[in-house]
Amino acid sequence: MSESCDLNGVYQFHGDTFEVTPTVKADFDKYGYIIIRNLLDVEEVDKVIKEFEDPSTAELLNNNKVKVSDCQGREAKMTIWGHPGNDVSGMISRSEKVAGTCEQLLGDEVYHYHGKLVTKEPFTGGAHLWHQDYGYWYINEILEPNMMTVFIALDKCEKRNGCLQIIESSHKCGRLDHKLEGQLTVTDPTRLDKIMDRFSMKYCLLNPGDALFFHCNLLHCSGQNSSAYRRWALLTVYNTVSNQSCKPHHHPQYIRLEKVPNTAIKSCDKFTDFTDKRILVPKTFDSKQVIPKTPA
Repeated sequence: MSESCDLNGVYQFHGDTFEVTPTVKADFDKYGYIIIRNLLDVEEVDKVIKEFEDPSTAELLNNNKVKVSDCQGREAKMTIWGHPGNDVSGMISRSEKVAGTCEQLLGDEVYHYHGKLVTKEPFTGGAHLWHQDYGYWYINEILEPNMMTVFIALDKCEKRNGCLQIIESSHKCGRLDHKLEGQLTVTDPTRLDKIMDRFSMKYCLLNPGDALFFHCNLLHCSGQNSSAYRRWALLTVYNTVSNQSCKPHHHPQYIRLEKVPNTAIKSCDKFTDFTDKRILVPKTFDSKQVIPKTPA
């Protein structure tokens, strides 16, 4: 397996829109991801950080955090919500440059499956093992892997603070079996070794505002945060309308996503209104559904 930071499918956000050209779509289909640099500009990043650092919001998030141990004395933390809401982070998840881009990449109308703030704090942030997101969502009886995640860096993501690692084109291998190792879920190691022999592993080095759009079957992991710098990221998961779960579970069924223009992010002044987001309380999770999710 080769290791590199030389990513494919990297694009730059310019102006007010992002066009999913045939080349962009071909890169997503081939590699299982694209990266859009500066999807959020400095003002937009500052706004969402202001929201999550607001004392009242921070208290709410802290009271509902899922802590995931990596069995090496460290842990990653996340707060998960079911609906985008009308706050700043909700405007990002509902924006054309995020949700609209996902619709073009998946070729279908999408809805908000869930969102989360994932944090790796300095010196204590834990690792996540190699996995596919669809390894979890398959258990929720979602029949097709027509789903994707948008990972938006709120802090600089580097090797030393646990940036994402991906295996290019691994989404073409289909859904792999997963098993629990402590609180983490990891894919079948025998199959993983063979995949890593064939495909390239890449480090996703991101600056604040950069976004990774990736397919739900793309293998990914992340290391521990051994640095003095935190690693915060906003993640939004989308499912396609035709791919609803066959059973009710802790994530929402289809609710039409009311997309907003990209300008709605900067015009939004709601930093503490989580009323409509439906935060998932950890104690309500069903352990049979392999929860908590370990996204990155």
